[in-house]
Amino acid sequence: MKPKVFVTRKLPEKALEMIRAECDMEINPHDRVLTKEEIISGVSGKDGLLCLLTDEIDEEIIDSGKNLRIIANYAVGYNNIDVGVATERKIPVTNTPGVLTDTTADMAWALIFAIARRVVEADKFTKEGKYKGWGPMMFLGGDIYGKTLGVVGLGRIGKSVVKRAKGFDMRVLYFDAFRADEKVEKELGIEYVSLEELLKESDFVSIHVPLLPSTHHLIGEKELLMMKKTAYLINNSRGPVIDEEALVKALRDKEIAGAALDVFENEPELSPGLADLENVVLTPHISSASIETRTKMAVMAAENLLAGLKGMRPPNIVNPEVLE
Repeated sequence: MKPKVFVTRKLPEKALEMIRAECDMEINPHDRVLTKEEIISGVSGKDGLLCLLTDEIDEEIIDSGKNLRIIANYAVGYNNIDVGVATERKIPVTNTPGVLTDTTADMAWALIFAIARRVVEADKFTKEGKYKGWGPMMFLGGDIYGKTLGVVGLGRIGKSVVKRAKGFDMRVLYFDAFRADEKVEKELGIEYVSLEELLKESDFVSIHVPLLPSTHHLIGEKELLMMKKTAYLINNSRGPVIDEEALVKALRDKEIAGAALDVFENEPELSPGLADLENVVLTPHISSASIETRTKMAVMAAENLLAGLKGMRPPNIVNPEVLE
């Protein structure tokens, strides 16, 4: 008999074909996030689960899938899964690292340009028929070339963002829990500084850290007040890294020039007042949303899933101790 698999959301067809060829697959028929009860129903009697970052896979869900042999997450992060419980139940958990690095770095730069040059405001203004002719004071924004970029988190995505800054002749500061080797700093042309110094000196602060207890509300009221009034805050890592309520206040009071966010603290909900501000650009968690990258992610998740179902070591296992 073919193993039974539950997929919590429609994925690029190439990955679904791979799963369909080797498994009996049930897939979420709705274009929305499933409720907890729907996921519990879906995993019942299934051997494998392919889920998304938007699915909270907790102890109750894991225990409801009594036959589960693999949980494959369609994301780099996996804080949506209770990995500790999965490990106790000897269930491998996998993710999709590396594949979205450059696409996400591209999006960080798209957000930088959008907020600094007021692209979204200007687009809306023009489409509404308000453009009646060029004016010297129309939509004045901030320059990017030659400015100082502060990168918080020098992982794969942080490094890719830094590499793109070279083309704009920027001074690049970085802060990370672990300082990079001197050779890496020299190759990238970056300076290691404290978070406080980075916030005080940067014209653009771009966040690229994982969501951990130590990074929750890493940027709050105190940190926002350290930033220049002409500075911009960019986040396409994880929403709870920023205290969104404090950010709304800082933007409203013009404590910083603007912010561009692709992720939110209580996604998909926005903090009250955030959507009413003109000095913020908001996108719906689309940093990896290129056809090429989303397909690669789906194929990687499918490969992890199928390997686990065959009793093999999944290529991207995050709890390898379950195989020992």
